[in-house]
Amino acid sequence: MIHSFAIIAFAALIHASFQLSVSVLTLLSGHAIGSKAKHAKLLRLTNAYSFGVALMTLLLLSFIAFVLQLMFGSAIPPLAWAAGTGLLIGLGIAVWAFYYRRTPGTSLWIPRGMARYLSDRTKRTKSSAEAFSLGLSSVFAELIFIFAPMAISALVMVQLAPMWQLAAILMYTVISLASLLLINGLIGSGHKLSSIQKWRESNKRFLQFAAGSGLLILGLYLYVDKVVAMSAAVVGTF
Repeated sequence: MIHSFAIIAFAALIHASFQLSVSVLTLLSGHAIGSKAKHAKLLRLTNAYSFGVALMTLLLLSFIAFVLQLMFGSAIPPLAWAAGTGLLIGLGIAVWAFYYRRTPGTSLWIPRGMARYLSDRTKRTKSSAEAFSLGLSSVFAELIFIFAPMAISALVMVQLAPMWQLAAILMYTVISLASLLLINGLIGSGHKLSSIQKWRESNKRFLQFAAGSGLLILGLYLYVDKVVAMSAAVVGTF
């Protein structure tokens, strides 16, 4: 069981290294600060946004686990593990290659229509309800990157007892929000948004390398641990 939770925690850390939710949070904060909003209102907006991201992450992970449970039960076949590890490795290479656009700043490789939608939404967000809705939307916008670690975590979760499945979902959600909660805390404590953004720009290649490497490491490890080991066990029975 500890082994399963370690895999889920590592996948959640990879999720936390992706930056779209953080980018939207900094945009939201910048527009609120630019409109001379009071600090209390800024906190309400950023907290509501973070709660929206957390809730959508939890619901999405639960849905993926539910679908996999219906498909496979608790006995995950090697083919499913092979598909999941292939997805991790392919995504890891893709993240290495083009997670950030080759432009100044921290612009990410997501469809331009979605990027414009999120940018426009941050400008129009004035209430906590709108910020909460923006948090929900940002998770879907990043789904192309976070689906692989979520799917692998769900494959591991469905093999756990029901009470531990709930604990695993909560653990993944909290860990995956680490970077978002850190930036939210820095903004809430009065740190300058310009300093936060400067740090993100200076370290974006490191974050890109860390995310891609994490995906590759997890994919290769699970391929050996699940696919190769299970195939060897089947061959050994004959």
